[in-house]
Amino acid sequence: MDKKEIFDSLISRIAKGELAFPTSAQMALKIRQTLDNPDCPVDAAAKLIQAEPLLAARVIAIANSVVYNRSGREITDIRTAITRLGFQTVRSLAMVLVTRQMAGNALSREQQDMADQLWEHTAHVASLAQVIARRVTHQDPEAAMFAGIIHEVGGFFLISCAHEFPTLLENDFSEWIEYGEVEIGRAVLKVLAVPKSIETAIEIYWDGFLTMPPETLADTLLLAENLAPIPSPLHHVTNIERGDEAMSRIEMVIGEETLSEILEESANEVRSLTDALKF
Repeated sequence: MDKKEIFDSLISRIAKGELAFPTSAQMALKIRQTLDNPDCPVDAAAKLIQAEPLLAARVIAIANSVVYNRSGREITDIRTAITRLGFQTVRSLAMVLVTRQMAGNALSREQQDMADQLWEHTAHVASLAQVIARRVTHQDPEAAMFAGIIHEVGGFFLISCAHEFPTLLENDFSEWIEYGEVEIGRAVLKVLAVPKSIETAIEIYWDGFLTMPPETLADTLLLAENLAPIPSPLHHVTNIERGDEAMSRIEMVIGEETLSEILEESANEVRSLTDALKF
């Protein structure tokens, strides 16, 4: 079977509902669905989150990050953390657990290293997207962070299938970028019932075209992707420049505050948020 045939097989499998999630990820999905109800009592949400220690730890960590803890008052209980963050952010954190565990546990050392790097990249993109949305594109920062969290979810699924199809992670990833990333990513996003606005932003991100001046959620994601210090091990490429040339071109259209100044001022926020997102 060549890679294209494998991708088609995996897409068919996902469409038939054969996408299995680890126990912790299943709990996180249940929590996310519960929090979709804005009338859900905070105490009920706290009880659910406390039953999943990994998610509980991330909720506390994010609530104490510089971005959400402007007063510097550290908190240690889930209920207060939910109140500080709001349901939208907690739903996003539930997807952190789902995305991170998508690769599964039965991985070789090589596959685990790849999954770790992919998550490191994801955490940086999500953190940068949150800041860029707030300071540059003026999009919803929580929606931007959510898009960053799940933008590589198809890649985690790909890694999880490597034990069954060893050739998936061999050679370069040109076939994955050309076909698999979009088709498999789209199928996984559908299973996860991702909001249409987020799905649309990720679709545009896959195309790789950054509008000038950057102002959409997709632009936010593309900027974060290209500014992330840790690259995706799946070698995602886009149609915008990298490095100093890209930075200079972007800065020209942002206005009085240049992108480099914004990133420098927000470095502590990005670092704090990135650390809090890591498992």
